[in-house]
Amino acid sequence: MQPTERALMSKRPNIVLVLADDMGFSDLGCYGGEISTPNLDSLARRGARFTQFYNTARCSPSRASLLTGLHPHQTGIGILTNNDLPRGYPGNLNLRCATLAEMLKAAGYATCLSGKWHLASEMHEPNDTWPTRRGFDRFFGTLTGCGSFYTPGTLTRGECDASAEALDPAFFYTDAIASHAAEFVTEQSAAGNPFFLYAAFTAPHWPLHAHPGDIDRYRGRFDEGWDVLREKRMKRLVEEGILTASTAISARDPTQPAWSDTKEKAWQVKRMQAYAAQIERMDRGIGKIIEALKTGGTFENTAFIFLSDNGASPEDLPQFDAEKFMRRTDILPRATRDGLPMRVGNTPDICPGAEDTYSSYGRAWANLSNTPFRFYKRWVHEGGIATPLIVHWPAGGLDCGAILDQPAQLVDIAPTILEVTGASYPLQAIGREIAPLEGCSLLPALKGEILFERPLYWEHTGNAAIRLGRWKLVREEPNGWELYDLAADRTELNDVAPGNPEVVADLRAKWEAWAERIGVIPWEVTLGIYEERGLHPTWAAG
Repeated sequence: MQPTERALMSKRPNIVLVLADDMGFSDLGCYGGEISTPNLDSLARRGARFTQFYNTARCSPSRASLLTGLHPHQTGIGILTNNDLPRGYPGNLNLRCATLAEMLKAAGYATCLSGKWHLASEMHEPNDTWPTRRGFDRFFGTLTGCGSFYTPGTLTRGECDASAEALDPAFFYTDAIASHAAEFVTEQSAAGNPFFLYAAFTAPHWPLHAHPGDIDRYRGRFDEGWDVLREKRMKRLVEEGILTASTAISARDPTQPAWSDTKEKAWQVKRMQAYAAQIERMDRGIGKIIEALKTGGTFENTAFIFLSDNGASPEDLPQFDAEKFMRRTDILPRATRDGLPMRVGNTPDICPGAEDTYSSYGRAWANLSNTPFRFYKRWVHEGGIATPLIVHWPAGGLDCGAILDQPAQLVDIAPTILEVTGASYPLQAIGREIAPLEGCSLLPALKGEILFERPLYWEHTGNAAIRLGRWKLVREEPNGWELYDLAADRTELNDVAPGNPEVVADLRAKWEAWAERIGVIPWEVTLGIYEERGLHPTWAAG
């Protein structure tokens, strides 16, 4: 590259795309939470926050949609990374889509993934679904969906096993993701190259791994319990401008006890403290990336985007079939680095945080994380799909401190980044036919314009929804369709389907046409595949 070309390229905006794993709608400080997230809060208050942005309700589908601008079913990742061929989804990122890394690499960007991939069913032999084969110049992270923060399974550098790196007693996965990301930023800033960094943290996905000092910082923070804290979060959500004062908070999850009736309160508090410590550690890592941008002189001209892959997780441990779960060595180590046996489960005798523990924080705390919504990860009610979205780009002329109520979803991220960078789509350089983008750029909305009204769609494990303007038609499998007026009822408390049959019929027809067009495989077909394999239906959901 000639010096004049390098100078021209250096003026192109950089992209830093950061994804959290299983973080709830209101966990961040700038979205009403009690958790200390000063770096993200600073980006939010100097950038823009979306109040009605949506993911796909699950990790792999969200990652596929985020990176391609397509609905996950179009990419081969309809559920997770299970191979359900020939009748089901392959569980691999197919060749009919292009990743942002491929798009931006073709436009002259240096590209890096630091963190979780989870878009390949084969995690040990490199193939066309690995990040290094889908546009990323550099990759350090994990190919599996979750795991220990002390010794993560499938840890890979490039295409080589990197598990030996985790033998260092100081290794902690959240820190390693941040360090690798910051190193990439420093190198590319010094070289004057435009760059695309995708930092995919595994925090705060279970297991609840956190250092004692990080946990101790939350002493007393959650002692009031989930009932009081949900009400306090709701107040702060209104104060922050994320929700209107007329928004009603949903009732506590009916399957969970009132805090006053809860046993083992001290242990329950420890669970939430560990979860909060995971998020604060991630925020600290994001601060390291921000510092690298500032030191390298690239902070002002970097579009920094942050969001979560699904709503908070109510998942218990061990999951489903305990025996099969314990055999997942890519997820669960056999022992600690010091040879201690793993203690798995959500019981008061297992206090989370240490390397030998393997726990989750439970449904009641997930209900707090998703304040004010109902439902969780996997459902497409608001609690499953509503995510914080923060966009910060000082050189982009964004409205500083904007609160944006424009409904949007993951398929809009790729078109936004393409408009910001000037990269093209479709890409001749890729050499294969790819599907047209499904979303639209959010850059006009970020600059104060109102986007045209268009339908947004979801389907995951039979749960389905369509949103058009104020109306949202949603279904919890195997139940029927519900209709909500989100302009008056964002928390989906009043089903108005009986009084609006025409709206229901119209939205249902639109959803069915969309599902046919993009290749949604009926949930009963997937269940049938697992029944034929002699597996319990819960395994069909991944």
